[in-house]
Amino acid sequence: MVAIILDGKRTAQEIQKELSLKVKEEGIIPGVAVIRVGEDPSSLIYIRNKKKRAEEVGIYFEEHTLKENTSQDELIELIKKLNSNSRIDGIVLQLPLPKHLDEKRMLEKISPEKDVDGFHPLNMGRLLKGNPLFIPATPRGIMELLSRYLISLKGKRVVVVGRSNIVGKPLALLFLKEDATVAICHSKTKDLDLITKEADILVVAIGKPEFIREGMVKENSVVIDVGINRVGNRIMGDVDFKRIKEKVSHITPVPGGVGPMTIIMLLKNVIEAAESRKINAKLKQEK
Repeated sequence: MVAIILDGKRTAQEIQKELSLKVKEEGIIPGVAVIRVGEDPSSLIYIRNKKKRAEEVGIYFEEHTLKENTSQDELIELIKKLNSNSRIDGIVLQLPLPKHLDEKRMLEKISPEKDVDGFHPLNMGRLLKGNPLFIPATPRGIMELLSRYLISLKGKRVVVVGRSNIVGKPLALLFLKEDATVAICHSKTKDLDLITKEADILVVAIGKPEFIREGMVKENSVVIDVGINRVGNRIMGDVDFKRIKEKVSHITPVPGGVGPMTIIMLLKNVIEAAESRKINAKLKQEK
């Protein structure tokens, strides 16, 4: 048996066409601003991809590049300006930030209505209650990919390896909403392989190259690899793709799996923010 490849690149291209059509039909020009502090090489590549996709969809894109030694007050001032800029519907603070900047505090300065990453505490709290303004892009991309491949979640046993606020925790909530039974594992989990072998759907987001081996997965399960690890000239996931693909029913590749879905879901959040702006402006006029 060879697994069906969950092709995030192709699926993202399909969604991109849908988003482009929506922007044209609704007559809106969504706007997004990306803030980068420092010269992290991986951030540069990621922002370049965001810009390319955004412009193809019809989204206005701004990039604000700040020096590595930028102070917290300077970054806060920029965020405030973007919060009040009517041209901008979404603000993305590229992570990680330099160590001298308080990441949590900076994210809290972004207006919840422009928090298209879904990282603001208000949006995280709303996600917990089941009515978020924005869902973090990677978890949303994973759920969309599973949906488009018609993979049923109801009653399935899901194991998420990784408990970050960006992927693991919000993803677990989304699976719960779809009536799956969820376990979250992390670096202190005992007998990890015994838990992962019970998963109908296994999601791995820990940043360790090929950490998940063939003996750790259940036969005919679905494996979602969120990891992107640079090893020499290669990009590798957290899963031993070559061996595991012979055992499971569905698997994401790295690259070309979750990554493209993350970018396109971020843009979908930006468009939804612009739609909300349009609706709110109309309501104010009617008053």
